[in-house]
Amino acid sequence: MNPETLTGTTDRRVAGLLALLGKNATIVISGARIAREIGVSRSTVWRWVERLRELGVKVKGQAATGYFLEKVPDILTADELKRRLKGSLFGRRIYHFFKTDSTNRVAFELGHAGEPEGTVVLAEEQTAGRGRAGRSWHSERATGIYVSLLLRPKLAPVQAPLLTMMAGLSAHAAIQEVTGLSVDLKWPNDLIIRGKKAGGILTEMHAEPCQIRFVVVGIGLNLNQEKFPPELADLATSLRQETGKPQSRMELLVRLLRAFESDYNRFTREGVPGVLKRFEVLSSYAHGKRVRVTNGAESYLGTTVGLGPEGLLQVERDDGQVVTVIAGDVAEAR
Repeated sequence: MNPETLTGTTDRRVAGLLALLGKNATIVISGARIAREIGVSRSTVWRWVERLRELGVKVKGQAATGYFLEKVPDILTADELKRRLKGSLFGRRIYHFFKTDSTNRVAFELGHAGEPEGTVVLAEEQTAGRGRAGRSWHSERATGIYVSLLLRPKLAPVQAPLLTMMAGLSAHAAIQEVTGLSVDLKWPNDLIIRGKKAGGILTEMHAEPCQIRFVVVGIGLNLNQEKFPPELADLATSLRQETGKPQSRMELLVRLLRAFESDYNRFTREGVPGVLKRFEVLSSYAHGKRVRVTNGAESYLGTTVGLGPEGLLQVERDDGQVVTVIAGDVAEAR
């Protein structure tokens, strides 16, 4: 599928406009030069500049005098990402959106259309970002990483949830490498810093009873949010809040995708035990954590006692019964 035929994807010439302005930051470039270099009319340049302004890119100037960037924006352009990921599984097919409803939905559509393994869908903003169990994911414009990866692994469907845990390991490594922050992994899909959620993972698959057709792994990370809506303020945090300084979204995304590729190759080569062992080492929730498990109308207290062979959490209830958590919410019991 051609990226330009997918509704809403960023026209590569818009990315070219950004790149041109970025390379000449603070220098005024005439509309005529921009039009000539990216191959569009001056009126199209003006429309695109207005569009970039609507999206929060600080483009100064006007059609009569020319344009310049007040500062180079931290936008995850496909061309720059491909350059940084040259030779990588995730450096070949990249679909970028300034705004879309859900990167997972788009990636699922691409999976059905036959796009190859390694296809990346990323957005500056999501209007209907999805989390686990049908929840929404707060996706503020150009402050976080909202990315979905299309995979076609040779795994049994029952093993697909392990990709969620593996993605957690990759994100954990990238965040620690870039920021030095101590990150906890809450089974099965949350990244926690000092008790607050900094990221989450949503894995969805299209499969037959014995065979996976494709899997979409969606990763959302909070990077540069300075505050959250009141309902999330006590629950969520960002890397900027935790470090006290802004973080490069491009740098973290590159580290994340490189770590994911390495972990994915290792997983397909070595199998399930390696993922489980690493997760149990890095997650305080795997062993000895007092938790409350809620699944529909049922809720109970217990202590975690490790992961089962397929990555499902084992909890010893207060009545002594050891149960396997297949679905539901696991929260630290305070």
